[in-house]
Amino acid sequence: MTRWYEGPLAAFDTETTGVDVEEDRIVSASLVVQDMAGGRVRVTRWLVNPGIPVPRAATDIHGLDDAHLQRNGRWPSPVMEEIGRALADQCAAGRPLVIMNAPFDLTVLDRELRRHRASSLSHYLTNVPLSVLDPRVLDKHLDRYRKGRRTLTDLCELYGIPLDGAHDAAADATAALELVRAIGRRYAARLERLSPSELHTLQEVWHAAQARGLQAWFTKNGTPEQVDTSWPVRPELPAQAA
Repeated sequence: MTRWYEGPLAAFDTETTGVDVEEDRIVSASLVVQDMAGGRVRVTRWLVNPGIPVPRAATDIHGLDDAHLQRNGRWPSPVMEEIGRALADQCAAGRPLVIMNAPFDLTVLDRELRRHRASSLSHYLTNVPLSVLDPRVLDKHLDRYRKGRRTLTDLCELYGIPLDGAHDAAADATAALELVRAIGRRYAARLERLSPSELHTLQEVWHAAQARGLQAWFTKNGTPEQVDTSWPVRPELPAQAA
């Protein structure tokens, strides 16, 4: 029997105008699909003209500036529709979705769908089982006492995964997919008996515990930052707080 981490997986990643999931916009996104470990990957790319200026700090990270996006990007509305349907199709096909730091990418997508389609991510996933595998949450739970950062670059280095062209959505999604396979192999004794849907439920619990621990650390050190315990999508803010 094929273990889940050797079987079909899909991975999703975005590049954005910033890190505020409520206000920032998607400028590029990629969906990477692989039917088995070591198999050929199929890549779908989207380039978006966000309709707002891209801050220099964001361009410095992903290399996408206003001129390039205005010349080559598509309007957000049809792109968000395509992405929502593409993710739903993967879920309907039974492929777990690998998303590094899922609460960021899925939440910013949800807000873009609300902004441009008067819809939501949950609308596209109605009656479709969602199974997300977040390498950041998995690694932090399975090796919780290891010191150091847990960015995609850091984790790829730790697990020996090539990351060529970091901060390109397709490259990041491909690396995250291979990273989840590597985590599965390293911790097979603890993970192989769990299904992706069971892992999805467990990650909700694990992420909440991790967030509470980080919040306690912030509080102890007098940092005012608030940590959201929601995973894999943050709930929409009340209208008065948006």
